[in-house]
Amino acid sequence: MPDTGLLLDLREVGEAHVAVVGGKGAHLGALSRIDGVTVPPGFCVTTEAFRRIVAPSLHGLLDRLSGVAPDDREAVRALSAEVRRTVEAVAVPDDLAAAVTDALAGLGDDAACAVRSSATAEDLPTASFAGQQDTYLNVVGPASVLRHVSRCWASLFTERAVTYRQRHGIDHRAVDMAVVVQRMVFPQAAGVLFTADPVTSDRRTTSVEATLGLGEALVSGLVTPDVHTVRDDAVVARAVGTKKVAIVPSPGGGTEEQAVDPALQDRPALTDAQVVALARLGRRIEAHFGSPQDVEWCLVDGGFVIVQSRPITTLFPVPETSDGENHVYLSVGHQQMMTDPMRPLGLSFWQMTTPAPMAEAGGRLFVDVTRRLASPAARDGIVEVLGRSDPLTGDALRTLLARDGFLRPLPDAPAPAPLPGSGTTEPPETDPAIVTELIGQSRESVAAAERAIAGLSGEALLDVVESDLQELRRILFDPRSNRVFLSAMEAVEWLNDRLHEWLGEKNAADVLTQSVPHNVTSEMGLALLDVADAIRPHPEVVAFLEQVEDDDFLDELSALPGGHGARDAVEGWLDEYGARCVGEIDITRPRWSEHPSALVPVILGHVRNFEPGAAARRFEQGLQEARAKEQDVLERLRALPGGEEKAAETEERIERVRTFIGYREYPKFGMVRRYAVYKRALTAEAERLVRAGVLRTEDDVHFLRFSELRDVVRTGQVDEGLLARRREAFRTYAALTPPRVLTSDGEALTGSYRRDDVPPGALVGLPVSAGTVEGRARIVPDIAQADLEPGDILVTAFTDPSWTPLFVAVAGLVTEVGGLMTHGAVIAREYGLPAVVGVVDATRLLVDGQRIRVHGTDGFVEVLA
Repeated sequence: MPDTGLLLDLREVGEAHVAVVGGKGAHLGALSRIDGVTVPPGFCVTTEAFRRIVAPSLHGLLDRLSGVAPDDREAVRALSAEVRRTVEAVAVPDDLAAAVTDALAGLGDDAACAVRSSATAEDLPTASFAGQQDTYLNVVGPASVLRHVSRCWASLFTERAVTYRQRHGIDHRAVDMAVVVQRMVFPQAAGVLFTADPVTSDRRTTSVEATLGLGEALVSGLVTPDVHTVRDDAVVARAVGTKKVAIVPSPGGGTEEQAVDPALQDRPALTDAQVVALARLGRRIEAHFGSPQDVEWCLVDGGFVIVQSRPITTLFPVPETSDGENHVYLSVGHQQMMTDPMRPLGLSFWQMTTPAPMAEAGGRLFVDVTRRLASPAARDGIVEVLGRSDPLTGDALRTLLARDGFLRPLPDAPAPAPLPGSGTTEPPETDPAIVTELIGQSRESVAAAERAIAGLSGEALLDVVESDLQELRRILFDPRSNRVFLSAMEAVEWLNDRLHEWLGEKNAADVLTQSVPHNVTSEMGLALLDVADAIRPHPEVVAFLEQVEDDDFLDELSALPGGHGARDAVEGWLDEYGARCVGEIDITRPRWSEHPSALVPVILGHVRNFEPGAAARRFEQGLQEARAKEQDVLERLRALPGGEEKAAETEERIERVRTFIGYREYPKFGMVRRYAVYKRALTAEAERLVRAGVLRTEDDVHFLRFSELRDVVRTGQVDEGLLARRREAFRTYAALTPPRVLTSDGEALTGSYRRDDVPPGALVGLPVSAGTVEGRARIVPDIAQADLEPGDILVTAFTDPSWTPLFVAVAGLVTEVGGLMTHGAVIAREYGLPAVVGVVDATRLLVDGQRIRVHGTDGFVEVLA
């Protein structure tokens, strides 16, 4: 083949040539060199041809296209069409035409070809771009091939490709297009195989989809394919589709639909032996590329020809193991109400904070519970505990345990944890002074940490932070502290169980726990109402805040009438609660003290929607409701046989709950305050490293683990490639949904509620705060975007303590993630908000503005209009 720089034979390229021949070309070249894999011969029109011939005509158009927002569909459609017309109008120069003509002769006189787009941002491990550019089949003759090369170049700017790049943050000017030209194959059957199950993500399962004729019938949705599931070299499941039409080559070029003989429509396109052989071929391809693959195949004269392979980018990663055993992992994020990915520094800090070993996958943390599940003695306890908190997790674990042989029995596994409500936690004396003392100790410990860290830098700073983490762990896992809130949690479960048994009351503790003392998270939400009271009387301040975009707005407040008091109110709130933020367990997240403008929409909402003194009134209302409920329950109990004894037991549990349950929120608050101290010091250290030329940006430290940061501080050197890979990985992790339960085979289990006592069409979840409420559903993905009115029902993916300021403004709560004792549930009960959590896909299934009814007692959500 002539060395023009414009063409390369497929046999000359491989995975290192993505920049030259695009993702598809590079993969096909690599496939052609795998022993036992057959790839149709062909060549690539390189990206050099695109840059030399097409790119000079596009500079101004791409500048305009880059300025269009992804959600401006009309502008994207119009501009992308203009770019495509421009590309197709560019004349193909004679040297490229001659090179393509010569190369086609090498494929055989008058050979039909497949002409495929191959972009440089395509078929990558982190973004497949599947279906974003075009492929043309059965193209005959040099003139037609060249015309379709131009069409492939233009397909880089289809509306779907442009939108995809914009949403993935990829610059249009950073992507080039190559074109693959291959000898056309005319298969008896074709389809795709996934070397990991695309539904469950199980890496040990291969899924094969097959249809008659060309695979375009399957891709375009014209037929229901045969679907075969292969595991351990055996077909373990199959579903034969009815194939009424097939896509076949047209005599004049291109393709056409052809009716399938009725006798063949319900017959499998492949035999079981062929399916197993194809699955083995898929495993060979997967082994070569080192990741699960989505493979397009054709059956030609009894053998398989591979026409494409790309990474499956939608699978959640699997924690690394080396023992060859099956493992079961539980999501930490679902327990902590923060299912977003964390940056490496955040992951390492959380791992240094908790005593439980944690595995990493997809930017999230998981606890390996294999040994506990493998022990008959421990198994029932952990499933019961987790199932009470989150029925979906419990059901997923039961599904796994029902599989024979999945876990090898380990009789020496640790004993089960005590069950909440089982009476196994020795309750402390019900004395409010205990809580006051524990809170005082925590505050003094944080203050001591701040004094110890002040003024330090370099290795001395990191030494003190690492040492102080041991003090954080001592405070966080103090047995006395744990006994306080665990005894309260046990008392809550005791009250719910006994009062349901004795009085038929469901979730009676929900009202009994309203407006308890010492709940720092609920106090935080009410305190922001007081901030609104300080701002409301001053219209100039309100008008100014409505225009705020930057975080330095507090500096400008004092110049306004009433601004000095408004500033004092905001800063006072930040002094107490500014260590918090959305996703606060990730130390790399900006704290409210660093990003106070995030609070402005919430404050303004409180200014509009509440009257002065709302915080005190709301707390008093909850207190009166709790007292009234207590009196009602005790009076009804005393009327029962043995009622005096029942009432005495209940009164003791109520006192314990109201004294101690508020403290449930404090240990994490203390941890977050300490994290804020660390973060301020590490931010100053990052600034020093930037000034020294070691780091390019301050947030580079967020993509280093703590130990790696220590090495950078010591050596004054950083691996820029590592930082780039970490940033790219973090971006891709954000698009993944972490499972509640994950196996070492990669299987993601979501669990099911398995209920038949809810109305048709209702969304089922976990009841965590009693009551029923109707209102307008407001889908809120980000607290800074909240636009709520009284009576609205907050619907979001998850809530951590940072969402509490919104709770005072809504009438009910629905989340996709949550449990009985997670922070959102605790605060919903304290504020008296009916709440249902763990509603799978709630933010997708409910529509913003719909009228819904939340059944917080029974655990489901109805759509009314």
